[in-house]
Amino acid sequence: MVNILICDDERDIVNALKIYLNDPEYRLFEAYSGREALEILGREEIHLCLLDIMMPEMDGISTLSKLRETSNIPVIFLTAKGEDTDKILGLSVGADDYVTKPFSPMEVTARVRSQLRRYLKLGGIRSNPEVFSVGGIELDDRAKSVTLDGEPVSLTPIEYEILKLLIGNPGRVFSPKEIYGQVWHDIPLGSDNTVAVHIRHLREKLEINPAEPRYLKVVWGQGYKLEDRL
Repeated sequence: MVNILICDDERDIVNALKIYLNDPEYRLFEAYSGREALEILGREEIHLCLLDIMMPEMDGISTLSKLRETSNIPVIFLTAKGEDTDKILGLSVGADDYVTKPFSPMEVTARVRSQLRRYLKLGGIRSNPEVFSVGGIELDDRAKSVTLDGEPVSLTPIEYEILKLLIGNPGRVFSPKEIYGQVWHDIPLGSDNTVAVHIRHLREKLEINPAEPRYLKVVWGQGYKLEDRL
């Protein structure tokens, strides 16, 4: 299953694109602002994004710039005639392609398929989305198991969920409040110390030298990440 996010502040356009991309192989998500798109991208495994350039509050250029900090998924800009300068700027900040309104259904589907073929060929979609690995760490979410260099590691349920969040988004920095909200599903009051304690325990179980971690990194003033370049 391929997950596609459609983001445009005009609901008619979103609905039209959903009709064009009606395919049993596609699971479609919709957003109506750049901020809403980033929220969905942060919690779902999206494989391609159709992104409008001209949106209030947070336009497509700003949204793409933020997205490219953590993801290389294909992004196709939705543009209006006469937005040539924005098209060039969009391509320069990391867009993969663009389609011009009003859309041709055949053009939209052709460009989406072309970008997905490229992404799949480069291995962008994991062959098994329930098995995550970074370096010597592997988390199998089917078996609820974790191994380090092939050896089993015993984690508490909270430690497991924190690791799953981080290993599913390698290189992305999560604040203590974000980690607490997604793992505990509660209001993140006093979250910094609580999360720090669990990160320390994870390091003790996954790092050769917890004082100089190879995997679980702190980004001072921002949060934690699982290093994706080892």
